[in-house]
Amino acid sequence: MNPAAIRFEGVTVRYPGSERHAVDDVSFEVAGGELVVLLGPSGCGKSTLLRCVNRLVTVERGRIFVGDGDVAQLDGVDLRRSIGYAIQAVGLFGHMTVAQNVGVVPSLLGWTPDEIAARVDELLALVGLDPAVYRDRRPSRLSGGEAQRVGVARAIAARPRALLMDEPFGAVDSIVRGGLQRELARIVRELRTTTLFVTHDVDEAFRLADRIVVMRAGHIEQVAPPLDLLERPATKYVRDLVRAGDEIYRQYLTHAREALERESP
Repeated sequence: MNPAAIRFEGVTVRYPGSERHAVDDVSFEVAGGELVVLLGPSGCGKSTLLRCVNRLVTVERGRIFVGDGDVAQLDGVDLRRSIGYAIQAVGLFGHMTVAQNVGVVPSLLGWTPDEIAARVDELLALVGLDPAVYRDRRPSRLSGGEAQRVGVARAIAARPRALLMDEPFGAVDSIVRGGLQRELARIVRELRTTTLFVTHDVDEAFRLADRIVVMRAGHIEQVAPPLDLLERPATKYVRDLVRAGDEIYRQYLTHAREALERESP
């Protein structure tokens, strides 16, 4: 299945009782196979925008397309089963084994037990977990980093055309987080899965993104490849956020990105 583009056209969201829009007239496109990061501080609308794609948040105005399909016209259950979703809290089912957690969506889609078992083993190996060791473990016996890896495996288990990730590594320490970032970069490039990734961490955005969408108060400030934000920030807000002009920080971000690319061929 070819990776699906995600397109936002004038998307606007306002929560009941709020005086301002959480997302206000946002338009941009994530190309098929591209990893785009939504970057900005808490409350800027990035998570709201992400959750509009799988209709966990209702759009007031505008349209969102995954491939050729307008998400508002699709069955909500079918839509969510076709899009991978990984969040900071992981949300593994405690009463299920790792294998059962990873195989949840394929089982709902009617895959055979043999197909599910093969896919589980394939994905556990892909995220760096030995299937023989982890397949039958319960989530309570996993470290935070291991649980996040299982969460990523579950999100891509049914070969989704698109993957949504909302601060997926925010709850783990910096060393584990670096490893997870390397694994994600490798997986996305291998599978060519269209990915929309939310973070408030500039370092993480620069390491992972093909392009970055900088958001502020529900609006887009700039959409650009990472190094373009450093070289040509569109606004003072973007300049301050990425510390454009700070040569030492620029070198740090550049070297961090190059190192991730070397480690994730």
